[in-house]
Amino acid sequence: MGLTSQSSGLNLLRESFNLDSTKNNPIVALAGNPNTGKSTLFNGLTGLKQHTGNWPGKTVTQARGYYNYLSQEYTVVDLPGTYSLLADSQEEQLARDFICFAKPDVTIVIADATNLERNLNLVLQVTELTDQVVLCLNLMDQARKNDIKINIKGLANDLQIPIIPTVAREGKGLEDLKKVVSEIANNKFKINPFTINYSSEIETTITEVVAKLKEELGQFAEQINFRWLALRLLEGDESIIESVQQFYRINEKKPRNSEVKVDASF
Repeated sequence: MGLTSQSSGLNLLRESFNLDSTKNNPIVALAGNPNTGKSTLFNGLTGLKQHTGNWPGKTVTQARGYYNYLSQEYTVVDLPGTYSLLADSQEEQLARDFICFAKPDVTIVIADATNLERNLNLVLQVTELTDQVVLCLNLMDQARKNDIKINIKGLANDLQIPIIPTVAREGKGLEDLKKVVSEIANNKFKINPFTINYSSEIETTITEVVAKLKEELGQFAEQINFRWLALRLLEGDESIIESVQQFYRINEKKPRNSEVKVDASF
């Protein structure tokens, strides 16, 4: 079976993040705040099957690993620990760009169950960017010690994403996590995360910006989340323009005998 142009383009994008597209593995990204046990979870999933290097063109360390579940191999990428995806730091930009352009089949957001409110900010930012999200509620043993009770079912209903409680350092919950990742990656589980609705004025502006983006970037309609991109532009994030141009090589494409450029001056 030959690759479609869309899948071929995605493979090229993934290769730009040091991923081996010939493996044809589902890609699982681990995102989370610092000190949530993300590296412990990564080690628990991948064991000794992991490699460490640098992100392309960066001095930030990139960890990649592999695990098998139901005779299928998965590639796991440990993203830099961040509190947000607003690209205020190199780590935040790397995490944002990987989720946006490498399009992992599943993004696991690891949250500290003892400090859930602070961690939910990143969860909501990730769900604005991709539907393929699982919340891993880690450090559940510490939460119990601190007499913190979490209504996991209620939280899952509110966020409309699966939530898996874990104690990563003891390996607890990892099989449940692998199961839900497998179901999402193999399209057995459709997720429709909670969507933030802004004021009518902001929503009107978002619609206007999305229309302009589609005029300029219509050929990438299946690859770009235009609503998310519009929100980044409205927040004044100029770095996302550079990333769009870099990863989609916008300035190299010349439909209708003219160069396509991304105009952020809406």
